Amino acid sequence: MSHQGAQASRILTIPNGISFVRLLGVPLFLYLLLGPQSDVAAVIVLAIGGTTDWVDGYVARRIGQVSRLGELLDPAVDRLYILATLVAFTVREVVPWQFTAALLAREVVLIASLGVLRRYGYGPPPVHYVGKTATFIILAAFPVLLLAHASDGAAPVAFPIGWGLAWWGLVLYWVAAALYVVQAAQLVRAVRTAQR
Repeated sequence: MSHQGAQASRILTIPNGISFVRLLGVPLFLYLLLGPQSDVAAVIVLAIGGTTDWVDGYVARRIGQVSRLGELLDPAVDRLYILATLVAFTVREVVPWQFTAALLAREVVLIASLGVLRRYGYGPPPVHYVGKTATFIILAAFPVLLLAHASDGAAPVAFPIGWGLAWWGLVLYWVAAALYVVQAAQLVRAVRTAQR
């Protein structure tokens, strides 16, 4: 196995450790928000989880520890944060169910696209920078929205900023989904053309 191949197959790396720590923040956030309803602590956990979204990938590239597990784990943790936050926010009425439905519908589209790609022998496509940007913006919007919900004093400023970020992220999220669908369609078309 080449050095590059061995590096890609590594599991115990610093970036993967960062991703696992971020993963532990998901159940902690859910507990804080839905259990004792410690909104300030939940805001802090969510803010740390969202703002460190780019850290694992940056560290992986910087110190040469890019791995296949990291490439799969990082977006999976992002999606878990978004899913957990959406469920908790909908239960606590921080966001309306329509917003949650719009984000979840995008995930259904992506899952369907992945299913088609697997059928033709392809794995998940690389994360597109538009999708990464959308995820970062949405993860930035969530703690601001929670702050607006939890603090009457912060609400006049946090509410418009939070919703501005949330809608911007939602639009970019769907743009990224469209790009993934187009990419999947091109790959499937190429396979079908080769089979003919």
